[in-house]
Amino acid sequence: MKKARKRLSVSGSQASVRKHEEQLPWKKQKLLDIHQALNSDPVDIETLRRAAVSEGGLLTDDIRRKVWPKLLSINVYSLPAKPSKDDREDHKDYRQVVLDVRRSMRRFPKGMRVDEREVLQEQLIDIILDVLRRNPQLHYYQGYHDIVVTFLLVVGEKMTIAIMEKLSNHHLRDFMDPTMDSTKHVLNYLMPILERVDRELHDFMIRSEVGTIFALSWLITWYGYVLSDFRHVLRLYDFFLASHPLMAIYFAAVIVLYRQKEVKSSECDMASVHHLLSQMPQDLPYEDLIGRAQRLFMSCPPSLLTQSAALQTRNIIAISTFTDFQTSTLKQRPDSVLRQQLEKRHETQLALPMSPQPASTNQLIKMAVWGLSATLGAAALAVAQTAMDWAPEFLSQIF
Repeated sequence: MKKARKRLSVSGSQASVRKHEEQLPWKKQKLLDIHQALNSDPVDIETLRRAAVSEGGLLTDDIRRKVWPKLLSINVYSLPAKPSKDDREDHKDYRQVVLDVRRSMRRFPKGMRVDEREVLQEQLIDIILDVLRRNPQLHYYQGYHDIVVTFLLVVGEKMTIAIMEKLSNHHLRDFMDPTMDSTKHVLNYLMPILERVDRELHDFMIRSEVGTIFALSWLITWYGYVLSDFRHVLRLYDFFLASHPLMAIYFAAVIVLYRQKEVKSSECDMASVHHLLSQMPQDLPYEDLIGRAQRLFMSCPPSLLTQSAALQTRNIIAISTFTDFQTSTLKQRPDSVLRQQLEKRHETQLALPMSPQPASTNQLIKMAVWGLSATLGAAALAVAQTAMDWAPEFLSQIF
């Protein structure tokens, strides 16, 4: 009888939890789902992907700092070292990177102090050159810095290096060839998508000879360059990080489809159509368009589009490596376990006998610390804005 009561009690408790979860507002339910997914072992990556794609995306920067690394299979307790400034001016792309970063002031928050912005711009230069130096097969392109600065403003310098190294070898890989041939090939997916959805719109654009170059800056910056509201940029980054590498071109297609009446009403010539489409509206219904892009991807997957003659001649690296990339994300340990592993390694290292440091070495360490402290004044607020808190109070946001 007691066992029966116990079973009833457990069953009733589970039913109570389920009932409570059903009654939670959707945002709080999403926070709870993310919290549970992050603490599963292995991490429930499919739930995190659904959260990033579904309405509202990842909701806050605090959550992004936890989820973005998992979407890319990055161990937050094993990040690259802070970039060295040694020899950075010798890099072949140094001058172009500096020019692009200096021109990127509009990408920083309005009202940010000049010294704070300059600290972040220096970090931006260091990050780009560090990723390129560590990956000589990658080639810088103008617009790359627009992606890097988005991550820098949310997750900080070291995590941005890890994220950009992963993205540059996967999602962005085809943009980083020595020539633009692969980038143009990715753009060639746009017209076949339009043809399958709206033949009239497709034929109008073909007659106008507008091509696809109007969407180049959308694609290679993940829309960071053309959207003025940082919240909208972050929402799209949530979506793209959790999706197929070609999702950015599907999103370009749904923007054109959304504006099809404007396009068809314009003069059917290259100048008119290009001018219209290159002016990105800032009031787009982003959640609706994200949903449309998802459905469009499912109904017209890349494998179906490659039947087009324009898409048969070239292999896209991001597509060919995507299955292996997704598989690599499925067996990640939660941060709590990773932290314990790190602490055990530290304990093991501390237990080893240490040789005494010479007095000169100790003095050098002290001088390095003093020098670091002296540089922190200008950077303090900028770093605070982008600092990573690896233990967000998810539950306090839920209840």
